[in-house]
Amino acid sequence: MRPRPPVKGRGIVSGTGLIVTCLTATLAALVFSFWSFTDRPGAAPNVLSAHTLQTRYGPLSALDQDFLVKVRLAGLWELPAGRQAQAKGTTAAVRTAGRHLVEGHRFLDERVLDVASRLDLALPDEPSDEQRQWLATLDEEQGQEYDRRFANILRIAHGRVFSVVAQVRASTRNSLVRELADDANTTVLDHIKVLEATGYVDFDAVARDLAGGSTPATPAPVPPSGPLPGSTFPLPPPTYSPPPER
Repeated sequence: MRPRPPVKGRGIVSGTGLIVTCLTATLAALVFSFWSFTDRPGAAPNVLSAHTLQTRYGPLSALDQDFLVKVRLAGLWELPAGRQAQAKGTTAAVRTAGRHLVEGHRFLDERVLDVASRLDLALPDEPSDEQRQWLATLDEEQGQEYDRRFANILRIAHGRVFSVVAQVRASTRNSLVRELADDANTTVLDHIKVLEATGYVDFDAVARDLAGGSTPATPAPVPPSGPLPGSTFPLPPPTYSPPPER
């Protein structure tokens, strides 16, 4: 019985198939990686993404744009919250915190609107749904419960923004955004201090929120410790440098 002749091209076909399979797998991995870190819903904006805009003041990344929106949104709800605290707060410390919110966000709102106009970036004119809910929660409270809710909701909200400011200041390549981040850092830190000085802040709730475990609307019911000794805070002066000429 004569042996069967070898099938020509089998080694070539199988080798080609293996190469094609490997290339397909590599391409799929690259596409998945790109989607995972740029366009996936809920992912943090990428400082070097395709959404970066070129401006005369330097590249404006997706993170920069998100920062400008957050500064504007903060003013849209924290200004009325501050005015409300000045009227409804039962202690001098709570009313002082409200005054700092009003003055700080008046200043930041003017700054962010000016920066956005220079960069030709549209900003929102209404608070987010979550921010409207926080305001509604504060509207319903009175007395000491109002003081407690005000201090905790605003302190947690400022903690969220503070981490964004730090990331933007460290990474931005845009001179206008860099200067705004300096102002935001000074203002947000001042607000954090005066809110903590009320004696109502639940630091366990703050830690849980930053770890993703709670919301500002439901701080734990802790008794107030009272204003911190010597807790009178003058409003901080503006610290930004004059923006580059148009």
